[in-house]
Amino acid sequence: MLLDKLRALTPQVPANQSLERAPVMDYAGRDDHQTLLANATIMMVDDEPITMEVVQTFLEDAGYEHFLLIEDSRLALDKILEHRPDILLLDLVMPHVSGFEILTRIRQHPKISYLPVIILTSSSEAETKLQALDKGATDFLAKPVDPSELALRVRNTLAAKAYQDQLAYYDPLTNLPNRRYFLDRLEWSIHQANRQNSQLAVLHIALNQFRRIYDALGPTASDQVIRQVAERIRECIRHTDTVGRTHTKEGYDNVLYRMGGNEFSVLCTQLCQPEDAAKVARRVLEVMRLPFDAGGTEVQMPTTIGIAGYPGDAQTLDTIVQRAGIAAAQAAEKGETTFEFYSDQMNLTSLQRLQMEADLRHAIQNDELVLHYQPKVDIKTNQVTGVETLVRWQRTTGELVYPNNFIPLAEECGLIHAIGVWVLQAACRQLAQWQSQGKWIHVAVNLSAKQLYGGGLVETVAKIIDANGIDPSYLTLELTESLFMEDADYTVQTLNRLMALNTRISMDDFGTGYSSLSYLKAFPLHELKIDRSFLSGVNANRHDQALVSAIVYLAHEFGLTVIAEGVEEASQLEFLATIGCDQYQGYLFSKPLPVAQITPMLSSCGIVNNV
Repeated sequence: MLLDKLRALTPQVPANQSLERAPVMDYAGRDDHQTLLANATIMMVDDEPITMEVVQTFLEDAGYEHFLLIEDSRLALDKILEHRPDILLLDLVMPHVSGFEILTRIRQHPKISYLPVIILTSSSEAETKLQALDKGATDFLAKPVDPSELALRVRNTLAAKAYQDQLAYYDPLTNLPNRRYFLDRLEWSIHQANRQNSQLAVLHIALNQFRRIYDALGPTASDQVIRQVAERIRECIRHTDTVGRTHTKEGYDNVLYRMGGNEFSVLCTQLCQPEDAAKVARRVLEVMRLPFDAGGTEVQMPTTIGIAGYPGDAQTLDTIVQRAGIAAAQAAEKGETTFEFYSDQMNLTSLQRLQMEADLRHAIQNDELVLHYQPKVDIKTNQVTGVETLVRWQRTTGELVYPNNFIPLAEECGLIHAIGVWVLQAACRQLAQWQSQGKWIHVAVNLSAKQLYGGGLVETVAKIIDANGIDPSYLTLELTESLFMEDADYTVQTLNRLMALNTRISMDDFGTGYSSLSYLKAFPLHELKIDRSFLSGVNANRHDQALVSAIVYLAHEFGLTVIAEGVEEASQLEFLATIGCDQYQGYLFSKPLPVAQITPMLSSCGIVNNV
């Protein structure tokens, strides 16, 4: 719809101003108006391709860019329904199907009956013009067309269409697309999903206590709340990640609709699986937990969301809408802010994930996280020179949960920062204990992107070092190669500040990202860890051998210690020894161990007492 393309630059109405009193668009004399209308899709149906090319050239000179040219009039109606152009330029006299017949069928079709149609024909007879206008033509131009007149007629027709779309398809209170538009786009999206073998989901959002606010505070305050709800959810879904989409072409974003009263809907298209819509639902619920201003009174708005997917939960437009509503009602029966899938299986999966999130929050509070330590071994002496800390979740049931099963969830639900701080504190406490026992061992802690770019990392590290009284030169902070590349300037600044604390910096998983060896001179580093993927084929693959050798040589030229990860075979260790690699980690020496098992190993491996 053309109005969607116009709205991006339409001035926003202040929250305290009623949209009903605001003009939709000032169409006269606007420099940006022509730019906006140039985004319109113009379809031409004419059996003379040269004529269409000439007309397209005229309109391109006027700033228009998007065209669909149909030479075979038999295809016209199907192409109109598939592409939904903003305006149609239609010839009258064509073989197979005449322009009159196409115009009649357009005006009789409920989905496209309001499509603006400008007739372009070589006939100059008044009867032809009157017949076209009688059948519903929007405007009429005789060939050959004058370029200036053509551009003016197209511009005015599109402007009128945009204004009509605003009145017909948008809610005046929130400026959101309304139920009528939602049903139209849902039908089109189902058609596209069938063609592209993709999936979609409908989120039905219900404000469960809105009527109570309306009765208590009146229509003005409740309208104010509805506008705040609309803006808050719109901003929330606008910034939702596109993870889980089959592709991210423009036009397939999540779109919010006001269905009326206290109900909204979000249409999520191009999903790999309907469960991906849960990410949108969680974020909506998160922003809805914050209070709203109802005419100076702070109010809460308990919200429930029902999710139904296509084609898994429903095969028709009416059914998917109905089932999303049923799921919202089922969620409301719980009496809390939550969401629920219509599908029993998907709902079970989502509930299990939500339960795991709740359990993980309690795990941090109840000290259920534990650290395991994997030795870093000197290749020449076979002595342990350091350990890498690896977090585990020891559930109250006794189950040991490994990081790949809960760290992604922690990143998604915002717990990763708290876990990162806990790991750093626990590692430094253990390092202080080992140092007090005369075990001067290097301890490495992995940092996440949220810690690096979330702000306050240097201050947090400094505070933890001071609180535990450790020698910071034995604390190594490991960052994956990809984190170095996200914002190189910021990363260099942060690493220099961390080095000023006398900590060591390690680049982990080297070789798996998009950096080059030349980056080694750009970043302040002490050590480099070669990713395990290079070691897996080093025995048989000469290319892997050459890569690992080159990395070790160049790293040494920069004065860096080199550690190889994932060493599981003696032949791998022999190769690393021949090329001068400094240290290694891997199951060949030891898997990650709890502190009770790793501590005796440190003593038996000849750790020097420097006290």
